[in-house]
Amino acid sequence: MEKEKVTSTSSGYFCILVFLAFIGMGVCGILLYNQSATGIVISMLFFALAIFTAIGLIVVNPNESSVLVLFGEYKGTIKQNGFFWVNPFFVKKKISLRARNLNREPIKVNDKLGNPIMIGIVLVWKVENTYKAAFEVDDFAHFVDIQSESATRKLAGHYAYDNFDDEQKEITLRAGGEEVHLALERELSERLVMAGIKVIEARISYLAYSSEIAGAMLRRQQATAVVAARTKIVEGAVSMVELALDQLSKKHVVELDEDKKASMVSNLMVVLCSDKDTTPVVNTGTLHQ
Repeated sequence: MEKEKVTSTSSGYFCILVFLAFIGMGVCGILLYNQSATGIVISMLFFALAIFTAIGLIVVNPNESSVLVLFGEYKGTIKQNGFFWVNPFFVKKKISLRARNLNREPIKVNDKLGNPIMIGIVLVWKVENTYKAAFEVDDFAHFVDIQSESATRKLAGHYAYDNFDDEQKEITLRAGGEEVHLALERELSERLVMAGIKVIEARISYLAYSSEIAGAMLRRQQATAVVAARTKIVEGAVSMVELALDQLSKKHVVELDEDKKASMVSNLMVVLCSDKDTTPVVNTGTLHQ
């Protein structure tokens, strides 16, 4: 497979002087031969040479390139910006080397667990190898668009949208962060290298459950959050009850048998774990009344 070749070219400014010289000689031919047939032929020849010279002039702007092809054969690429002259028979194809953004609209895919989700990405890329971009694929910009969608679908299939179990340590699309983005960049780089494309950055720009399950998943997330909060509350309440019983026992404030301890634990747990303010009841009699 042929590789990219950076070619050197002649200055375009010198060829401008040659162009003007041919024009001048053509005008002189007409004047010297007094518009005779011979003079007209010579003048037309010089004018044709001037036009032929002008066809070879080319301007390459910063961060642009020009791929040169002669009768179906790749001759090289001009990457240096400036004003140049090349063989007029060259076919010149300009390719931008600037960084480009691709902001893909969210598409519906299935995550690792089979849940339908909506995911969109932002891709920053540029052409690095002009030979591959010009000849290995039909349209490299369209190729980037299609392959980015394919890579997005593959990425979503490797990761779950989210973990509802706090003890589960799998990387997810929502919480994976930099690791998920690096996986996306690697996948895109492998797919786009054949087109001479360099992936500068790839990020997930949009991530959500699909509309048909969004409501159910929201309720599930809320239930998971409530359970997690309740777990923390119970853990704290148990610690406080244990501390209270231990302090009462050490300081001999009151002697409690097992039944009274059970009653006290029950009351304290209700007070500490209730999601509403409790109403105290004052006992003005004995503990047994």
